[in-house]
Amino acid sequence: MGKENFKTITENRKARHEYFVLESMETGIELTGTEVKSVRQGSVNLKDSWCSIDNGELFIKGMHISPYEKGNIFNRDPIRVRKLLMHKKEINRLFGKVKQDGLTLIPLSLYFKGSIVKVQLGLCKGKKLYDKREAAAKKDAKREIERNIKQRERL
Repeated sequence: MGKENFKTITENRKARHEYFVLESMETGIELTGTEVKSVRQGSVNLKDSWCSIDNGELFIKGMHISPYEKGNIFNRDPIRVRKLLMHKKEINRLFGKVKQDGLTLIPLSLYFKGSIVKVQLGLCKGKKLYDKREAAAKKDAKREIERNIKQRERL
């Protein structure tokens, strides 16, 4: 098995702040030619995007891919609904978890695997305000400890 070539295009940092990521999985995405060219240039925004399951199919909504500047009539709507490619069995499993446990499907990152565009999808549970504060406090404490360790090494 050959070594895969990964190149991250964009990440949804807001998702890790707003949600607990319980599980993540890789999906394919259905794009047009000009969208792929625009993605190669890195003009993608996952900030306010989410996924839904309609009629047994998985769709990503709210993802913004800027129109390709040389695309003229072939450009599509930047925030159109795009289909995600995943096995029917996996989609049904996710559908059960979303409906039963009240979880959400959030795209975490967009990347190239070889020459194919992939989406890392997260099965997430929303954080409460106190969870966000706790995470920020832990992050600050860790940063402070690292700073003190570096300072002691210099002395």
